[in-house]
Amino acid sequence: MNCSNNEVLLKVENLTVSYGLSSGLFGGAKKTFNAVDGVSFEIKRGEIAGLVGESGSGKTTTGRAIIRLAPVASGRIFYDGCEISKLSTAEFLPYRKKIQMIFQDPFNSLNPRMTIQKIISEPLDIHFKKMTSTEKIDRIAYLLEKVGLNADFMKRYPHEFSGGQRQRIGIARALAVEPEFLICDEPVSALDVSVQAQIINLLEQLRSELGIAMLFVAHDIAVVEYLSDRIFVMTNGKIVEQGNSEEICSNPQHPYTKTLIDAVPKF
Repeated sequence: MNCSNNEVLLKVENLTVSYGLSSGLFGGAKKTFNAVDGVSFEIKRGEIAGLVGESGSGKTTTGRAIIRLAPVASGRIFYDGCEISKLSTAEFLPYRKKIQMIFQDPFNSLNPRMTIQKIISEPLDIHFKKMTSTEKIDRIAYLLEKVGLNADFMKRYPHEFSGGQRQRIGIARALAVEPEFLICDEPVSALDVSVQAQIINLLEQLRSELGIAMLFVAHDIAVVEYLSDRIFVMTNGKIVEQGNSEEICSNPQHPYTKTLIDAVPKF
């Protein structure tokens, strides 16, 4: 992987993700639905970019396509100058260490039959095969404390934690392999408002301390504006507006962006 090393960490060019739909009650000819339709954007090193839109806009599918959890029909994805969209599963494995995902639902993203220690050690088992058991335990303790949890929690199971604590565990798992880039798929939408603020502040702190770049996917443009350096506004599978967060929110150009801003509660 002899790729260029420049300011842009992730580059997406004309990304399309398509799904086949049966036509009519009895099947027949299939139609194609583009969940993501010709999307292009860039994310710089250490930058937090917000991808905002309503449910069904294609924003989550975009994030999943980057990490190979959704099929790419066409277009190209570059990471650190290397095209990763056409790599085989084996060739993509090193990038799974560099790119990690924080999932939306903290209740379903953690295996209820596994202790927190086992959950966080799984990625270490895959990507740090030479790490000893003692080193893994030390690493897990460090990660739990990094996300604001007690290291003694590692022997417990997911059902013993609140939603906010579970999301912190999910973040610790994502950080385990020292990623450069996090895809945050609506990580606060299933949480209470007060807990949302805690998780958002944690992500901001991690960016500041570790220099991790992020794609923050959300439907709430107020949350996205607070956390993100730049915003990509998405609807019907397309990005309709993108730019500096403050400029987008203070002077939106697209009617859909204005609709998102008008939907923010005013107190």
